[in-house]
Amino acid sequence: MRIVLTGGGTGGHIFPLVAVARKIREKIGAEADFLYIGSGAELEKEVMEQENIRNTFILSGKVRRYFSMQNFVDPFKTFIGFFQALWKLLVYMPDVIFSKGGYVSVPVVLVGWLYRIPVVVHESDAVPGSSNQILGKFAERIAVAYPTAADYFDPSRTAILGNPVREDINKGNAEEGRKFFGFTESKPVILVLGGSQGSQSINNAVVRILPRILMRAQIIHQTGEENYEETVHLAGEFGIKAGREGYYPMKFIGNENLKNAYALCELVISRAGANSIAEIAANRKPSILIPLEHSANDHQRMNAYSIAKIGGTLVLEETNLGEHILLEKIEKFLDNKEFCEVMARNAEAFYHPQAAENLADEIIKLGS
Repeated sequence: MRIVLTGGGTGGHIFPLVAVARKIREKIGAEADFLYIGSGAELEKEVMEQENIRNTFILSGKVRRYFSMQNFVDPFKTFIGFFQALWKLLVYMPDVIFSKGGYVSVPVVLVGWLYRIPVVVHESDAVPGSSNQILGKFAERIAVAYPTAADYFDPSRTAILGNPVREDINKGNAEEGRKFFGFTESKPVILVLGGSQGSQSINNAVVRILPRILMRAQIIHQTGEENYEETVHLAGEFGIKAGREGYYPMKFIGNENLKNAYALCELVISRAGANSIAEIAANRKPSILIPLEHSANDHQRMNAYSIAKIGGTLVLEETNLGEHILLEKIEKFLDNKEFCEVMARNAEAFYHPQAAENLADEIIKLGS
């Protein structure tokens, strides 16, 4: 069975695709042959090579809701990407396409529809992205994670399945994590994530209060590749050295270290991407979610408030990311274990352990 995987170049698209691909391999073994068509981002290449999934890339444009000279160039990229997808799918001719959305998936799915290849689309967020709102019209099946997203699609082809996460993401070892990060047992651990690409606004807010947080807790901090040097330099200005005194910044936390970090930590501070929320829920952790202020369709804010509505997180708007407010919120968690336990329990409602398996079954059925 030939299966094309496609989606944007961020962890929020890539890791769910991998979770489903692993499930398909579990079910049909060597019968599964995968090709990933993406945008060429470094993370895509690394992850797909680790998973022994062939990858190829096409040009893709992006629709921006603000003025940029790129807005004049990107339509041509999409046009070229369409013809690249036309050729790549003709050569590979898959039995089924599994799309996670994002602009790179648009030409792939449209060409798949022209070739009469069945398509499964998955929408992670509470409000579908503009790409998936278009692609849903060409898909045989649409899977969504939030009930609010189902309203945007044909109900006869749509099912609420949740967000697939890597199966082992909640099977970390706290002791191995403690050893790797060089932490003591005497202080709790806070995990700070800004998405796979990092967030400088979160980085800056956390670093400014490091001297006060480190008196009470230890920090694992995913800064993002581009923001690492600036973050470490800023921490140094506050007298904090990377890897010392309970502060461990990393450009990107790989799967093994991430699952151990989840097992070790008592609080997660994160962006509100759907994949991050699903992983936090899978690990049953309390969290402070800081939605990306200008996310497409405001989806991060919608994601965050969907889980906050049931008491599964505390939402802090990026415009309120002052050091005193952030410190006050963190201390609320550190001072109240019962509050943390209730929130962790509530968050678990957003973990759907069968999501990857159910998607795998649907893809196999359509591709057979």
